[in-house]
Amino acid sequence: MSVVETVISGVGSYLPERVVTNHDLAKKIDTSDEWIRSRSGIGERHFAAEGELTSDLAVNAAWRALDQAGLKPRDIELIIVATVTPDNTFPSTAVYVQQKLGVPNGIAFDVSAACAGFLYGVNVAHNFISTGQVKHALVIGAEKLSCFLDWNDRATCVLFGDGAGAVVLSAEPAPTAAAPRGILATYLSADGRLAPHLYADGGPASTGTVGLVRMNGKEVFRNAVEQISNAVFEVTERAKVARSEIDWFVPHQANIRIIESCAKRLELDMDRVIVTIDKHANTSSASIPLALDAGIRDGRIKRGQLLVFAALGGGLAWGSALVRF
Repeated sequence: MSVVETVISGVGSYLPERVVTNHDLAKKIDTSDEWIRSRSGIGERHFAAEGELTSDLAVNAAWRALDQAGLKPRDIELIIVATVTPDNTFPSTAVYVQQKLGVPNGIAFDVSAACAGFLYGVNVAHNFISTGQVKHALVIGAEKLSCFLDWNDRATCVLFGDGAGAVVLSAEPAPTAAAPRGILATYLSADGRLAPHLYADGGPASTGTVGLVRMNGKEVFRNAVEQISNAVFEVTERAKVARSEIDWFVPHQANIRIIESCAKRLELDMDRVIVTIDKHANTSSASIPLALDAGIRDGRIKRGQLLVFAALGGGLAWGSALVRF
């Protein structure tokens, strides 16, 4: 079997039309623009319209990724949707995406790793491609987090937004004389002992409800800085790449102070970090592909550059990926 590389052939994103600013939230809860910005760096977020489902967000992002890749739905053999806000308990949101896109019979399933979900999905798709099972895979991070926020918890409800980001991963022959492209290395981990720090307090088997987001902000912050940084150390070591070679750090967009602390620990200048949290808030599994798409479309991220993705979320679960775009 010939050696193939897993390359990002297309990227797309989608944000719902409704924009909710910090000033809008201050009209309904005890908060202020200054309070939110100073603690998180968030200025606004997008909320899905009534009746707009997670699969709808995912499909909009997927069409844009397919367009950039120059592919049709019939070319996709694998769909992975990373989400903690599925349309239904079952079946997977991925099969609804498959149906709405008009993708023929193939592999479709969801992964649930909260904010690290997109990286878990990328890793799984990469393995499918590397073993020759599929040629083109669609990996989507999509969330409608506005559906289970506790509006009496001002420390948490102001942090999240809705949106979706998608990438098409494609198998390409590995050139013999050129530097490797695509996914160079990945790293995933989790520690279930830390689950009480970030979770939803409901579920089909426990309460029979969706539940609401609960977070111990101090512990999540501490673990995020440590594990996101460690994940970048690990993935660059696996690829034998110096951190000084990284062109862009594309982290999970949870909190600007977490991002800045990680950049400092990694000795990366903030002008090499893609930041979208001020406009998107925390969109969980959608945040990395949303940030990636923003960096591509505004011209900062270019083909051939070295990118590192990293995230931590509920579980606690975390991971990273090093990619030659």
